[in-house]
Amino acid sequence: MSETPASILLIDDHPLLRQGIKQLIEMEDDMEVAGEASNAADGIRLAQDIEPDLILMDLNMPEMNGIEALESLRQQNISSRIIMFTVSDYEDDVVAALRAGADGYLLKDMEPEDMIRQLRQAAVGKMVISERLTTLLAEALRSNKSQQASRPDFDSLTPREKDILRLIAEGLSNKMIGRKLDISDGTVKVHVKHLLKKLNLRSRVEVAVWAVEEGLHKS
Repeated sequence: MSETPASILLIDDHPLLRQGIKQLIEMEDDMEVAGEASNAADGIRLAQDIEPDLILMDLNMPEMNGIEALESLRQQNISSRIIMFTVSDYEDDVVAALRAGADGYLLKDMEPEDMIRQLRQAAVGKMVISERLTTLLAEALRSNKSQQASRPDFDSLTPREKDILRLIAEGLSNKMIGRKLDISDGTVKVHVKHLLKKLNLRSRVEVAVWAVEEGLHKS
């Protein structure tokens, strides 16, 4: 990790919870809370102003929920990694958040030390998902895949797309992939868009789960 602490923006409508998370993060040398918002609209404005490394955002908020805020942030090309932080372990919520472009999905009942560990992973470009959700997620994507008319075809990808797919399967962000392959974030984004279309998959998470199931991340 870089020497400067990872900046984190908290977006949650519960002041007590924000305070607790803030105190937890302030005890760490490599992370800091750069801002906080009690609703999605304020959170989006703050995200544009400070462009934090990480955004930790509640799913269920009044007026605009976390998924809508997430979609808005992604449309505006905010480069921050966005982690949903919620009480909901409902399969549809998890899949919807990840399809909308979340870089992780953490449950609010997790142990403080687990949360800090996961935030640290997210800050270095890894995808983070609460452990008890990973099986649920794999099953949801598997059943969805079996309903699709065409199965993803790895051989339809170019060599560069295959490289990027393997790095997505390792949980790396576009920025980290670009650094590893010595290409720009924008170029990575274009390749990701193409490979999603070719594979008939809708998100990086589906790509990662499929690649791991097929054993492609080891090849």
